[in-house]
Amino acid sequence: MLSLIYSSVATSVLEPQELTALLAQSRASNEQTGITGMLLYRNGYFLQVLEGPDAVVRRKMQTIRDDARHTKVSVLLEDVIEDRQFPEWTMGFPAEDELEDVPGYRATFDDLDAHEGDAVSSVPALRALVGWFQARAV
Repeated sequence: MLSLIYSSVATSVLEPQELTALLAQSRASNEQTGITGMLLYRNGYFLQVLEGPDAVVRRKMQTIRDDARHTKVSVLLEDVIEDRQFPEWTMGFPAEDELEDVPGYRATFDDLDAHEGDAVSSVPALRALVGWFQARAV
């Protein structure tokens, strides 16, 4: 099974109702294809964990790359996993006020703009953030 974390920038800032519609669409699609994960959205930036069968996650990633709502799509981390980190979440989404005390919390993703697909120095922060959500996913 593959766990993949990517970041992207929205082509336009999403209003709350647009984000709600995107989440509903993602949850329905992910449930059908066996993908679980977690999505963060803040100030036009997405950070998402996708997990599931390798080929399915890679197809989803290609769909995201082709989606006109995303730009600067960068895969930050890929891991082969034995067990899902978010087994009950077709797509979890935390409220913004839940994030302040999260290990690895980032107020911005500005540094991700600079790497353009190269190795990212924030992998420990990403793992800490995923761990924080994993503990709450059960």
